[in-house]
Amino acid sequence: MTETKNLPRVTQVARTVLFGMFALILFAFALTLSSCSNGKQGRAGGSTLNVGVTKVTKKSLGRDLTLSSELVPFQEIDVYAKESGYVKKLMVDYGTHVKAGEVMAVLEIPELQAQLQEDDAEIKNATNQVTRALHELARYQAQYKALHLEYTRLNEVFQSQPGIVAQQEVDDAQGKDLAASSQADAGQAALEAAQSQLAVSKAKLAHDQSLYDYSKITAPFSGVVTERYANLGTLMQAGTGSSTQAMPLVKLSQDDLFRLVIPVPEAYVRYIKIGDPVNVSVPSLNRTFPGKVARFSVDVRSDTRTMHTEVDVPNARGLLLPGLYAEADLQLDRKENTPSVPLQALSRNGDLATVLVVGSDGRLEQRTVQVGLETSSDAEIVSGLTEGDQVVVGDRSGLKPGEKVIPRPITVPGYEEGDTQP
Repeated sequence: MTETKNLPRVTQVARTVLFGMFALILFAFALTLSSCSNGKQGRAGGSTLNVGVTKVTKKSLGRDLTLSSELVPFQEIDVYAKESGYVKKLMVDYGTHVKAGEVMAVLEIPELQAQLQEDDAEIKNATNQVTRALHELARYQAQYKALHLEYTRLNEVFQSQPGIVAQQEVDDAQGKDLAASSQADAGQAALEAAQSQLAVSKAKLAHDQSLYDYSKITAPFSGVVTERYANLGTLMQAGTGSSTQAMPLVKLSQDDLFRLVIPVPEAYVRYIKIGDPVNVSVPSLNRTFPGKVARFSVDVRSDTRTMHTEVDVPNARGLLLPGLYAEADLQLDRKENTPSVPLQALSRNGDLATVLVVGSDGRLEQRTVQVGLETSSDAEIVSGLTEGDQVVVGDRSGLKPGEKVIPRPITVPGYEEGDTQP
């Protein structure tokens, strides 16, 4: 009987708890709807958003191309001996800096030394022959002069006073005159032959002396010795024949000027011009050196679709070394004083580019623009904007044209109003 009386009380308590929970849920739902309603009412009721903007400004834009390669000497050669001989003196070693014409080694060539002595003897003998021929010619000319004078006098007497001088006597005098004339001519020829022989002997001496001068191996240009192959007493073979296994004396590299050989891709070939300035950075030295485009091949290789291009880099202070890794920064094209905006201000849909502009009334306006030159941070505006227009940068997904906003100038990384791009 007691349990039957308690059942209605338990049921009433449960109903009270359930009703309270239901009321609490309704209150929370109403609060959420009220909050949402208040938010919509506030946005629609005229509250404005802050948006980041930057101004369209005129600046200099440039597009660069960075290519990597190794620095090589402007000239690098193996220095050979012109004549075979033993190394008598060696004045250079690894790292020796030499000037053009400076003697690097002296060879000992006994055969040429003996030949020079023989040439001197031949010249002395030829000189004596010339002297003898001169004396002989002088004697012949004196005899001819006397006999010719005698014949002339006899002939004049024979012509003016016939019968005083016999015809035979005149004829004999004439024969002696002609013989003396021929002898004088022979003496002149002998003198010229002796003089020619003397000239030949002198030419032979000059030839052998030129060969002997090659015993002094000199530097063809200023540079530094990067390899040494010979020692004192080494027999150097003449490096003039392809059949001999000639060994060079040293390797010489020009160190005041370097080449940077870079392959320019086909798409950028049209921008390359002789004399264009190039910034050459060497990461290992943490330095940048000025250079210029000095030459290119004027053709594109079919296998790599690149053009062989060389940049000359002066090395007056001697900081650069052969084989260093370097990067060449080429300026492809450049526009001066052209309207530009940050890349972040552009929205693209295929080939169509648009920007959001904050008008003088504070409302957003979407404009279609034509984009020209683009760099890593900026874009040239060919049409669609004017200098001083405020363009929205950053996320524009929640913004709509015609919406009223408050423009807040912000700084875009890599973009400054009125700066000059390198």
